[in-house]
Amino acid sequence: MNGAADAPAGALAPRRITVLIADDHPVVRQGLQVLLSVQDDIEVVGEAADGGQALAMAAELDPDVILLDLKLPVRDGVAVLRELRAGGLKARALVLTSAADRDLVRLAVQAGAAGFLYKDVDPDALVRALRSVHDGHTLLAPEAAGSLLRSGTAASAVQGIGALTGREREVLAQIADGRSNREIARLLRVSEKTVKTHVSSVLAKLGVADRTQAALLAVRQLER
Repeated sequence: MNGAADAPAGALAPRRITVLIADDHPVVRQGLQVLLSVQDDIEVVGEAADGGQALAMAAELDPDVILLDLKLPVRDGVAVLRELRAGGLKARALVLTSAADRDLVRLAVQAGAAGFLYKDVDPDALVRALRSVHDGHTLLAPEAAGSLLRSGTAASAVQGIGALTGREREVLAQIADGRSNREIARLLRVSEKTVKTHVSSVLAKLGVADRTQAALLAVRQLER
């Protein structure tokens, strides 16, 4: 009996994670295409060679995840991230770059990157990171995390942890574990709206722009 006969009538195959690759090097794009094409749950829907193409294709194709280089012609990766956020597009961006500039790490995270990896990452780790980012988690390479933590913004925010309430510290710890608001609400047995309020308060007290920066601080500073 074949697999199709065994499947329940009318059953739908799981939806694949759609990915747009944005890199100005054809060899890199081809390598990523080959790597991702053998994954059952991932589909590459487009390739962009510059930042302008990346934005146009993101609007047209509505991918789940964009694998984004930072050093792109026309518009660089940080500009792409900012315009994606301004346009309200749903795509989550996983930066994949060879750029080691510490300021670029900070700018990319502040502009809305959901992940930051370097191009020497293990291929299997890259695939896992892509799935994790798609699931709503934030993920940074250790070197990128260290760069962000050494920035002035992160250093000043550490002092704000002492101002958090007990519940806010619990929420921050869950953020550091990569959990979404829905997962945190379930674990703490509160409403998702309550979690959102706590998250907003945590970010304000720490003086950071997003969950990624808050998570990095928590990893280093909170007693787990």
